[in-house]
Amino acid sequence: MDGTVLTVVQPSLQRDLHATLAQVQWTGTGYLIAVAGLLVLAGRLGDLYGHGRLLTLGALGFGVTSAGIGLAPGIGWVIALRVTQGVFGALLQPATLGMLRAAYPPDRLGPPIALRTSAIGLAAATGPLLGGALAAHLGWRAVFFLGIAPALLVAVLGRVAGSGRTGGPRPVPGGRPDLAGAGLLAFALVCLVHALVELPRGGWTAATGPVLAVGLAAGAGFGWHQRRTEHPLVPPRVVRSAPVALSLGILVAVSAALFGALFLATWFLQDVQGLDPLRSSLRGLPLAVMMVLGAPAAAWLLRRTGARWTASGGVVLLALGVALLSRLDAGSSAVAVGTCFASAGAGYVAVMVTATAVVVRHAAAEDAGVAGGLKQTALNIGPVLGVAAATMLVGLDPGGGFVHAMRPALAALAALAVLALPAALRLPGARA
Repeated sequence: MDGTVLTVVQPSLQRDLHATLAQVQWTGTGYLIAVAGLLVLAGRLGDLYGHGRLLTLGALGFGVTSAGIGLAPGIGWVIALRVTQGVFGALLQPATLGMLRAAYPPDRLGPPIALRTSAIGLAAATGPLLGGALAAHLGWRAVFFLGIAPALLVAVLGRVAGSGRTGGPRPVPGGRPDLAGAGLLAFALVCLVHALVELPRGGWTAATGPVLAVGLAAGAGFGWHQRRTEHPLVPPRVVRSAPVALSLGILVAVSAALFGALFLATWFLQDVQGLDPLRSSLRGLPLAVMMVLGAPAAAWLLRRTGARWTASGGVVLLALGVALLSRLDAGSSAVAVGTCFASAGAGYVAVMVTATAVVVRHAAAEDAGVAGGLKQTALNIGPVLGVAAATMLVGLDPGGGFVHAMRPALAALAALAVLALPAALRLPGARA
């Protein structure tokens, strides 16, 4: 909710703090870079020292930084606190999956993961609406104060849960965090995310190319280091698991397709159909509704038909929804737009629930945090990749108007989703 609220209040934040557009964009980019770089390390720390502890620390830090942003005197403070908030956000995300893996047997993970996914959908739906209302009556600072009480509540509950079996494993004798590997991976991911964020703005500049090259070199160095260290950040048994590797690839592809399409759809609704931010958010509500209601259905299908067919059906529905978006024009009705969003949302939630369950289930309990960190990393990289691809694809044909350029871009994003289908068909069946 915190992330979706930010998109609504950025214009008023910019005016109030006399910030440039680039500075305002860094309030989101800085958070994303911090999260992406630290998720796997946070998951490993939870595996070693207990996920309940990490959840408590992350929630407390998130609440404190939210209060700090609400009191920030200038844009520099907002950016710095958002980066710090990203650090604590990275502690939170793998911990939730690690605690679920510790609390439930592998064959019963579907329903709790579905509930978690429904919560994500509910937050995504209410964030823009609640944020818009608060910002209109109380100013942009109010939306950050909104997160303090829930963060403190989660911290208390995490502390209580952390003292029981959901807190994760006891400290592993002789186990220790791979700080060198964590540094290499974080540096590689930071370079990748930064390059993808900057690429649509300036193209292949003298800075973008070298940053990406350095990031790829750091990634290669990380792989070399993992094969030689005694305590690797990512244990080989995790990445050698075919279901885990396939699920991570699927998540990158479908999240790139969906968020690239949503980026274009937002511009279409506001610039082509002339809707204000609130009305355009209402047009997109079917996606969030399907996220909330579709998660339990996806868990039921997962239990009855297996990961293979649930994920494959989700990929097809998502690709269909994105392809249908490419057929819209200025006169398209709310029903037509809502149908596209509903199809995409139903497909995405099916893939989310399935891939998450596969990743967590097929990782050993002592590796659940690392597996959760890898899964959340995929869900952070995918949207950045999708938005970058969408921006560049639209820019290839600027002369024919936005709708004319949007259609092939959305068709390409639908094709990207379809590329996940072969991997989905290799996931375990109902009896696996």
